[in-house]
Amino acid sequence: MRVTVLTGGTSSERDVAIASAVQIVAALRSKGHDVAVVDTARGLIPLADESRMLSGSVGVIPPSIDELHSLERGLLLSGLGNLAVIRDAEVLFLALHGGRGEDGTIQTLLEVVGVPYTGSGPLGSGMAMDKDVSKRLFRDAGVPTADWTMAPVRLTEVESSLGWPVVVKPSKQGSTVGLTVVKQAGDFEGAVELAARYDDEVMVERFVPGRELTVGVLEGKPLAVGEIIPRHEIFDYECKYTPGMSEEIFPADLPGPVARECQRLALLVHEALKLGGYSRVDFRLTPAGEAFCLEVNTLPGMTATSLLPQSARAAGIEFPDLCERICRTAQLGRLQEPS
Repeated sequence: MRVTVLTGGTSSERDVAIASAVQIVAALRSKGHDVAVVDTARGLIPLADESRMLSGSVGVIPPSIDELHSLERGLLLSGLGNLAVIRDAEVLFLALHGGRGEDGTIQTLLEVVGVPYTGSGPLGSGMAMDKDVSKRLFRDAGVPTADWTMAPVRLTEVESSLGWPVVVKPSKQGSTVGLTVVKQAGDFEGAVELAARYDDEVMVERFVPGRELTVGVLEGKPLAVGEIIPRHEIFDYECKYTPGMSEEIFPADLPGPVARECQRLALLVHEALKLGGYSRVDFRLTPAGEAFCLEVNTLPGMTATSLLPQSARAAGIEFPDLCERICRTAQLGRLQEPS
């Protein structure tokens, strides 16, 4: 199979995307597939330059806003000018995270190009990327999610309707970039200002204490439930991408009914947002045993040790097989959202 991996991009998760691409490329080549790589911000990466241009490491902090703006000024999505290698592919593997790679923009362009691509279509991608929209759909589908409001909002309203602590975060951002857990009124304004640096819409959400859980969905079926135990209060950027900063347990040590309920809710989320191919749904499990959906990721991390591959491995699917199945699903058009 001829596969072109699209990676990089101009979002704050650029480094994470490239780390995913490195391992996806290796996995697919190990299965005998012909793989090319395109950085959507810089263009085709020649085979001889892959080891130099594709770093598998992720820094402790995300790329700065200035760095990302510099990439955008260079030529936004210039990689899509390499239409020959894109159109020649039998399938495009989207190793992109956040921003225009995950919000439906790239997906819309690829619908025009007419080459099968992995993940969800434009509609599902856009709805999942917008946390306000997705939480409304969670509730409509009967999936519990924490109460929230959108900034600007008065402190008195936060205190009366949500209470402290609250989570302040950009509405369309991933990897907890720009996110703050605010425990007192004096820190609220600064947290909103930080989140607003990454998005023009800021969400203020009730903090849900409890265990951090995640469930992968593949080909319309839930995978194993996993638990993340971060060293910090939340599973933040440093804990996600720094070795030793979190413990990840697959399958999670949960009573059978609780695990099955998380899987049921994950599938409800996947279907409610009209997602295709695969996704990963994150939850908080309260001490009382209730699962609250935090968010859904349409293009979750895809290194061999990322959460979705661990969820798949616990269900008996090794990483190279997972990458191949994702490609086959896209190629066959099964579960792909209609344009």
